[in-house]
Amino acid sequence: MDQKSIDDMLAATLEDHVLSRGEKHALSEVLREQGLGEEGFAFWRHRAFALARAELGALEGRDSQMGTKVVDWLEGVVKVLHPIGDGSEGVARVCFSPGPECLRAIISELGRAQKTIDICVFTITDDRVTGEILAAHRRGVKVRVATDDDKAYDRGSDVERLAAADIEVRVDVTDHHMHHKFAVFDDARLVTGSYNWTRSAAEYNQENVLVTDDGRLVGPYRQMFDRLWERFKPFHGA
Repeated sequence: MDQKSIDDMLAATLEDHVLSRGEKHALSEVLREQGLGEEGFAFWRHRAFALARAELGALEGRDSQMGTKVVDWLEGVVKVLHPIGDGSEGVARVCFSPGPECLRAIISELGRAQKTIDICVFTITDDRVTGEILAAHRRGVKVRVATDDDKAYDRGSDVERLAAADIEVRVDVTDHHMHHKFAVFDDARLVTGSYNWTRSAAEYNQENVLVTDDGRLVGPYRQMFDRLWERFKPFHGA
């Protein structure tokens, strides 16, 4: 795709002042295919700000709500355009179990999320984690859960409880396991590792959790979640 086509694509996402998840994914894929370096990403960040300034200028004095939506659009685009970082964004933490470290890290990220939480975990049975997921949902955070179809129906699974609270849940559609254990918070922070969201993982198992806001890591996980979400089917309970 040439530069003009990318520019047209970027401008098109601004037409309704909303950067949808589909548009975000498509833009991420196109930019990834270009093999851009930091200079290339900086160019498109500059272009996004130019588009936002022009749109805000056109809206000046007419619709403050639309102006806010333009700013939200810009925030979303800039997140897409920060897949390359120097590792100094601020969060780089590793936790190990048994012990409370991994659990505390997950609960902390669930508690600080403001807009979105995308969870892709093999099994969820720890009521302490589930309580924090429900609390985030109640305060208006958009929560999506992708999990294994077999484990979703296990005794002790909290997946049905989450779905009953009107949290979107989807499960894989193959004979094999959806074995990921990661979550992305506000499209900006990542928790991943071997740790399943269970009491056994916290109290008995040798497990690990990595917490980071390095865009080089967050971006690919965010894109993988979106790809799985499109392929998985809605969970309807027992």
